[in-house]
Amino acid sequence: MTPAPSSTDSKGMTAAPAHTAPMLRRMRNYWIATAMLYLATMGLLAAQVGAGYTPRGPALLLSVVAACGTLAFYALIHFSARLKIAPDMLAALQSLFAIGCIIAGYAIAGPLRASLLSMLVVAIAFCTFAMHPRRALLLAGAALAGMAGIMWYLQAIDPQGHPPAVEAMSFGYLAAALLATTLLASEMTKLRRRMKVSKQELLAALDTIRTLATVDELTSLANRRHMNELLGAEERRSAPATSCVALLDLDLFKQVNDQYGHAVGDAVLRGFAGAAHGALREHDTLARWGGEEFLLLLPDATPQAARQVLERIVTRVHALQIDGMTPARRISFSAGLAERRDGEPFTDAISRADKALYRAKAAGRDRIEVA
Repeated sequence: MTPAPSSTDSKGMTAAPAHTAPMLRRMRNYWIATAMLYLATMGLLAAQVGAGYTPRGPALLLSVVAACGTLAFYALIHFSARLKIAPDMLAALQSLFAIGCIIAGYAIAGPLRASLLSMLVVAIAFCTFAMHPRRALLLAGAALAGMAGIMWYLQAIDPQGHPPAVEAMSFGYLAAALLATTLLASEMTKLRRRMKVSKQELLAALDTIRTLATVDELTSLANRRHMNELLGAEERRSAPATSCVALLDLDLFKQVNDQYGHAVGDAVLRGFAGAAHGALREHDTLARWGGEEFLLLLPDATPQAARQVLERIVTRVHALQIDGMTPARRISFSAGLAERRDGEPFTDAISRADKALYRAKAAGRDRIEVA
């Protein structure tokens, strides 16, 4: 007679209701397991009645209550999101219901009542795995209080059938078993949660590593390694449309570093990256190729369309104002643009773009040259 596990955070706070379909399916699966356990217990109870150990009337009443409760909890699980019932609250309610059924079973089980104590240990162990250890400890305390009350009542009304010394020793064994089970299960729960946190931290670290492997740390653009991967993928892509590449180089960048310092130089690189990225089309990629040099990949673009993108970048970059630089100092760049020929490796197109970039530099900078 075990409750469905719940979802709680590391501090034992109530989790959000089970809105997602996977969580709802998981809770239903646990309900099925719980229902099967209730069914098996009812079968044993019927066998006890047949053997004359347990009175028929109380056993039938307990079976009806258990069956109705099981169906009621299925409905609560099904409508938990709509009713805004948190999973751990459902687990607590099912735990209390299971404990109540076990206590009632102990009261009517007759000479087989000691076997019900093991079911109580199972229920509390399941509770400990299902919720925060402190809440499971409270449930264990409630179970012990309930068992203490029913044992005292039974020995008070029938000392012959329920000898006080036997009931007291049975309670002592139960208390020791519940305490040990709760503590051990709590430690396992804490270990499981630490492993979950460690797994989340590892996944976050892997995401960071993936990001660092593909993104330039200073400009947040693609780095050279990632751009080479994109170029290879673009070469393998069979598309009739043409593609272009452009090499962009910031003009007189060394003078910026010498005059204003490397911190301002880094700010210029970041400002350029942000301005240029905002002028790109959806599938264009700008990468930091090295130092103050950038490579622009323009898939499915004619030279005319690619030049329009570069001219938008020029407009945005000219409007940049960098803290620490005099307002009169305008940021500019030179660019060499090349169309990739049919079947041509991108290395050849980049080489032609590089030659066009040198012509732009030689012609006075702040200009775009087409290979």
